[in-house]
Amino acid sequence: MDFLKIAKNVLEIEAQALLDYKFDNGFIKALEIIDNTKGKLIITGVGKSGLIGAKIAATFASTGVSSFFLHPTEALHGDLGMISKEDSVLAISYSGESEELIKILPHIKRFNIPLIGMSRDKNSTLAKYSDAFINTIIHKEACPLGVAPTTSTTLTLALGDALAVCMMQKRNFTKEDFASFHPGGSLGKQLFVKVKDLMNTNLVTANEDISLKDAIIKITEGKIGHLLFTKDNKVIAILSDGDLRRAMLRDDFSLDNKAINFATKNPKTIQSNMLASDVLQIMEKNKIQLLPIIENDNLIGVIHLHDLVEAGIK
Repeated sequence: MDFLKIAKNVLEIEAQALLDYKFDNGFIKALEIIDNTKGKLIITGVGKSGLIGAKIAATFASTGVSSFFLHPTEALHGDLGMISKEDSVLAISYSGESEELIKILPHIKRFNIPLIGMSRDKNSTLAKYSDAFINTIIHKEACPLGVAPTTSTTLTLALGDALAVCMMQKRNFTKEDFASFHPGGSLGKQLFVKVKDLMNTNLVTANEDISLKDAIIKITEGKIGHLLFTKDNKVIAILSDGDLRRAMLRDDFSLDNKAINFATKNPKTIQSNMLASDVLQIMEKNKIQLLPIIENDNLIGVIHLHDLVEAGIK
């Protein structure tokens, strides 16, 4: 049995359903309802439709539309009170006749709560109750028996994404807005994490009179591979492992010499309020592993390349 051929056929069937889909005014009406919603967008559905609904709710919630999923059965047993008069409801049922879902519709309409229905049947009970109806009809399921929700759930999910993306565009939702909903994600880290949030304050410092021998001892004990030379709490030079290796090749190399003679003078420094992602770019561009962090010209910490990588900064 050629499973790769079967798998490819599944993708082709589902992809074709998306390409063949015909939008109508019901989609536009649904967008208007969502945009005019002062409260939350409540999404509900049973079985596979419920699983798809939960994902659509998560997508809306992360892209600027306050939303959550409510199971119809739980709504019937007390949770219907979670829906307020300022909310709107997006109900999903491929048949449009799911018993648990149909039972809550009269209660939703009793409070004049706007209802968006998603179903294959424009004459279904769900469609009749809906203020906006989005057709999810397909020609065939990818399931060889034609019964397991496959193509239909893919189309429903894609339409939910389409609604969410349209709302993002309508409300000028930016990547900064997205990051504010995902502060722990890679984009959130890129836009919000500042270098002071990750800095190391266990500084390894010395004055400019220290010998190279003593400087090496300090570097070893400090475990960050660098020694910062300071004067009046200002960085005047840095001695790194690389500087030490280059020093050993010099004719005037001696462990008794002043270490600052082999250090990098006037090193690059960064401000504490800089974005960690910007600092990473500076390090990569200049091939620097450690940068001193200053605030009001005073040294307050350092940031190592490894600190940024371990924090997931990109």
